[in-house]
Amino acid sequence: MKAVQINKTGRPEVLEVKDISLDKPGPDQVTIEQKAIGLNYIDTYHRSGLYPLKLPIGLGLEGSGIITDVGENVKDFKVGDKISYAGIPLGSYSSHRNYPTKNLVKVPDGIDLEIAATLMTKGLTTFYLLHKTYPVKSGETILFHAAAGGVGQIFGQWAKSLGCTVIGTVGSDEKVNIAKENGYDHVINYNKENFAKKVLEITDGKGVPVVYDGVGKDTLDGSIECLAIRGMMVSFGNASGPLSDINVPKVIQPKGLYLVRPSMQQYLSTRKELDEASKTMFEKISSGKVKIKIFKKYKLEEVVQAHQDLEGRKILGPAVIVPN
Repeated sequence: MKAVQINKTGRPEVLEVKDISLDKPGPDQVTIEQKAIGLNYIDTYHRSGLYPLKLPIGLGLEGSGIITDVGENVKDFKVGDKISYAGIPLGSYSSHRNYPTKNLVKVPDGIDLEIAATLMTKGLTTFYLLHKTYPVKSGETILFHAAAGGVGQIFGQWAKSLGCTVIGTVGSDEKVNIAKENGYDHVINYNKENFAKKVLEITDGKGVPVVYDGVGKDTLDGSIECLAIRGMMVSFGNASGPLSDINVPKVIQPKGLYLVRPSMQQYLSTRKELDEASKTMFEKISSGKVKIKIFKKYKLEEVVQAHQDLEGRKILGPAVIVPN
């Protein structure tokens, strides 16, 4: 089998494709022949060392494929099942792998495995953001940063299906139309306009009850500015760099704001939670309320280029690595 590993952190060039042997699956594990691997911005944090890992290690949190072998104690999965997953242990950048069943979900008939591979991180993230972290209500106006990105494209359609008016920000004119095609009612190029001022105009000065922010450092101040009284700042990523320390009396206190830093592990740690989330997600896809268009496919040997494109903001939608 082939797998991508890093022996040191750094730029994309530290990624290496290696031939390695795979053991039989252990108890509560299955062997997966991978059909598609999801590319996510968090992968660059693991590679660069922003999120420290014990080295050497494989990369990748998300994939889909076919089960080819099962270990002891496995009851709910069998050889031939179409599955998808997201979460630790890392190592989805591979042609085959062993993986614990606790994070697996079965992919319904009619949903392509390449589509499924783009959903398990981005789609489940969208689920917990909209249904758990700040459960939106029909009629609310909400703000999402990086509206043309992988999560953003899913988020806009999903939020629209729930009856929200959705404001999105993007970093270029090229991305404005992408966001509009994915459910956003208002799209702001934050490199040309003051997005906080624009959001306040759209909401008649009231602000929004929630901001979903995966950008980080560059958008924090503006996000706080356009939140309504008792609004919630949902910080779930660092695409522009990690947040600095928060001055609570200055930033949080004046409007009685909430600040939360959620992650998948906090919302999808049990089988019940994972099944609820994946069922809702796959229903959104099957019903056509959320449509996925894969922006680009890479071979496993093109993983360095894939990371260069990720960090260069050249990937304008869900992208996958196809290992075989």
